[in-house]
Amino acid sequence: MESLISLLAFGGFAIVILTQIFKVLREYERAVVYTLGRYTSTSGPGLIILIPIIQKMVRVDMRTLVHDVPPQDVISKDNVSVKVNAVIYYRVVDANRAINKVEDFMMATSQLAQTTLRSVLGKHDLDEMLKERDKLNSDVQEIIDAQTDAWGIKVSNVEIKHVDLDPSMIRTIGKQAEAERERRAKVISAEGEFQAAAKLAEAAKELSKESGAMQLRYLSALQEIAGNKTNTIVFPMPIDGIGDMLPKLIGGGDK
Repeated sequence: MESLISLLAFGGFAIVILTQIFKVLREYERAVVYTLGRYTSTSGPGLIILIPIIQKMVRVDMRTLVHDVPPQDVISKDNVSVKVNAVIYYRVVDANRAINKVEDFMMATSQLAQTTLRSVLGKHDLDEMLKERDKLNSDVQEIIDAQTDAWGIKVSNVEIKHVDLDPSMIRTIGKQAEAERERRAKVISAEGEFQAAAKLAEAAKELSKESGAMQLRYLSALQEIAGNKTNTIVFPMPIDGIGDMLPKLIGGGDK
């Protein structure tokens, strides 16, 4: 019985030692290996062998990581307060630096993304935040990537998800948009009246070249008005028209 217990104890100890010696890393994992506390190598993927007690390792995930940047209070260049949140995509390209150059590369990258987001967006107007997101995304990504390079981190993309306005500011922007629409409508109406006046001036100039043209236009207008028989209409007679007709009337009377 005692021999069986001893055998089981030995077997368990052997299993523990073997798990300490042999490590299997997946394709997307790397091991940062330390020997007596000093960095010695980066290994993996596959099977690696460690010397128990003397060597230790830290696993590092080399896949692209996705991190939500919490909503940040940002005051735009035109003094509008907004809440902005984003998502950042990054991955470890150097496991050694990611573990040895910074205490927690995930936390460090997140904090850097928050401060950079506030700094970059604060230099732009609200309209630019809403209309030029691609440019802002690129600016934020380049700044974060430049600073995380020393940690062995590659920031591949930053996407601004939402730019949330205060309800009172939404109402103000709505009033501004309505006023802008009214202004444009008035400008278009004024331009139409200006063009119509120019055309009428051209028409008057052409009619004035021939004395009979104005009379024909006058008679044409009378014909159009005469189609309405529900009202009594008094037609004014141009003075120049009467002047032309008087000699004929007087001459007929003499006869």
